[in-house]
Amino acid sequence: MKYSLRRLHALITKECRQMFRDSSSFLIGILIPIMLILLIGSGMSLDVKKLPVAVALEDPSPTAQDMLSFLNGSEYFAPQYVTSMPEAVALMDSRQADAIICIPPNFTEQLHRHNAVIQVILYGVDTTTATTARTYIQSGISQWQATNGQWYLSSSATSIQVIPRQWFNDANTSTWMFIPGLIVIVMTLVGVFLTALVMAREWEQGTLESIFVTPVQPLEIIFAKMIPYFGIAMAGFSLCMLAARYLYGVPIHGSLFFIIFSSVEYIFIAIGMGLTISSVVKNQFLASQLSLIIGLLPTVMLSGFIFDLRSVPVGISIVGHILPATYYMELLKTLFLSGNNWFLISKNCTILAVYAVVLVGLSLYVTPKRLS
Repeated sequence: MKYSLRRLHALITKECRQMFRDSSSFLIGILIPIMLILLIGSGMSLDVKKLPVAVALEDPSPTAQDMLSFLNGSEYFAPQYVTSMPEAVALMDSRQADAIICIPPNFTEQLHRHNAVIQVILYGVDTTTATTARTYIQSGISQWQATNGQWYLSSSATSIQVIPRQWFNDANTSTWMFIPGLIVIVMTLVGVFLTALVMAREWEQGTLESIFVTPVQPLEIIFAKMIPYFGIAMAGFSLCMLAARYLYGVPIHGSLFFIIFSSVEYIFIAIGMGLTISSVVKNQFLASQLSLIIGLLPTVMLSGFIFDLRSVPVGISIVGHILPATYYMELLKTLFLSGNNWFLISKNCTILAVYAVVLVGLSLYVTPKRLS
């Protein structure tokens, strides 16, 4: 019998024992994902809180103070009230303020005449913070005008009320956006980096050559390598899911089955990529560098985790859409935050299945060539 379940079971047992003895496997597969979950989930955010704002209140009237009431007691603002514009500028120059709101002396009078002007100055060195600050301040002023502005408008004036609403992220927090992407990074880290590193180390130490003299087939070696690391990857995935749901409160609006199914597909993709890299280079250093360059860095930079691929140059977008992580990322974000988009589910799951077959098949093709 060419293929034997008994031999495969013996190989899997040997790989599991070797994995348990190797502390680096659990360091990369379990400890680092936990650290990523805590650091990125808690520390990485596009939200701006406690924004230092200098308020030049040159009109101390009750109307002006009421209009600025959205700043007080808000977790998003840390206002500092001054009485003149030069004082506010001095606060920004000393980096004690990222924005200035200037209320002119005749603000209340202008408001009754329907031509009130408020000047907002932003610290433009940090464009992300400046853009977010402008949005926050404009939203606060617009909300006050929609609620109270009619008292200062004549009956013949037209008032337009703006009701802001953000779909698919009711908590208005970027953490909900980052957590699904974090799952993709963890799966890539465990699947590509760990598999390539461990396999390359075995090539260097010569432990694989001792197996080659036995009747074991290359297919059995590949399966024996894949199954234990598949288990570690699923453990990392489970930790991410538990943290997403119970630590950060990320909702799951879509099908849990397809979240798990697409994750299984992507794990096979990542492991197949790692096995291919290790079989080609047979060197730990080169395997780790290739894993970072081919697997991890593109996943972080070009899969839509941080940057929207629709806003990048065409060439970068094409490269991003070659990566399987892009389709897994898009699918997870949709299933977590939006719901079951069946067209997207069928398209992306099919693409991931093709990638999985190709990369696992490539690892099977490359490994026998290296065994000869």
